[in-house]
Amino acid sequence: MNLDNCPRCGRLFAKNFRDVCPNCLREIDKEYELCANYLREFKGAIITDVSEATGVSIKQITKFIREGRISLVNAPNMSYPCESCGTLIREHHICDLCRTRLEKDKKQMFEDLANKDARSRIQTQAAAYKGLDRYKGK
Repeated sequence: MNLDNCPRCGRLFAKNFRDVCPNCLREIDKEYELCANYLREFKGAIITDVSEATGVSIKQITKFIREGRISLVNAPNMSYPCESCGTLIREHHICDLCRTRLEKDKKQMFEDLANKDARSRIQTQAAAYKGLDRYKGK
């Protein structure tokens, strides 16, 4: 039996397939029902409207969207915040600007590593030549 503390309420529970205790799981299901019912009634709602009307956090609504429990196809104005900058998006975890910035940073990092490796090889070769020059000079 695998025991764990519920990350939501802190209670000890037997961890099976879920990461939260049964009480919190029921609470999450109730929150989902509130959100789903609200979105059925108000198809054009945005995430802040849903959060304010139902009392469910934006983070939890975003989790429902990522899990596929709330479909964005039926909610044309629904979007969720980018994990990096908070800009509202409709797909993936980060917006296009943040994705571009991360790709640029990754490319720069690889270039820096390549330059550092090249400098290291040059310094090693220079040290080897200096050693040979000292040996030949004696």
